[in-house]
Amino acid sequence: MLDFNFEVGILGQVALSFILGGLIGLEREWAQKPAGLRTHMLVSGAATLLVLLGDIMISMFNNSNMINAVRADPIRIIEAIITGISFLGAGTIILRERKESVEGLTTAASILFASAIGICVALQKFYLSVALTVLVLLILTVLGYIERWIQQVKDNWTDHQEE
Repeated sequence: MLDFNFEVGILGQVALSFILGGLIGLEREWAQKPAGLRTHMLVSGAATLLVLLGDIMISMFNNSNMINAVRADPIRIIEAIITGISFLGAGTIILRERKESVEGLTTAASILFASAIGICVALQKFYLSVALTVLVLLILTVLGYIERWIQQVKDNWTDHQEE
């Protein structure tokens, strides 16, 4: 039987995941991308909750008569999260035939990374989770500016070639 403090601890970890995923989602929202604040929060929080619930189930089975009947593998939970998130991320990817380009890949990757941060929180790697969130935000913002600058240079060069 779980005690109140244990469940409050789980709630705190999921809340931390919500915050960290929300920071990534806020950047995606600001950049007007298909998946934003709420999506990233829910993905990160769900990943944390699923890993923690998996730990609870493993300990429940280990303390029961079913210890010989059930083999627990926490890696399967992480695999299932990644598979589910990959389908969600695939929904954000759009092929633009007119432009001959694909959009949404970065958002799909950020959704996947938000789930990985949620897994880190569930594994109580709090400093790593926060540091990774900061790195993701740097990648999304700073490299986003660099990509736009490169695109402007390419567009200007193309315009000069057409003249």
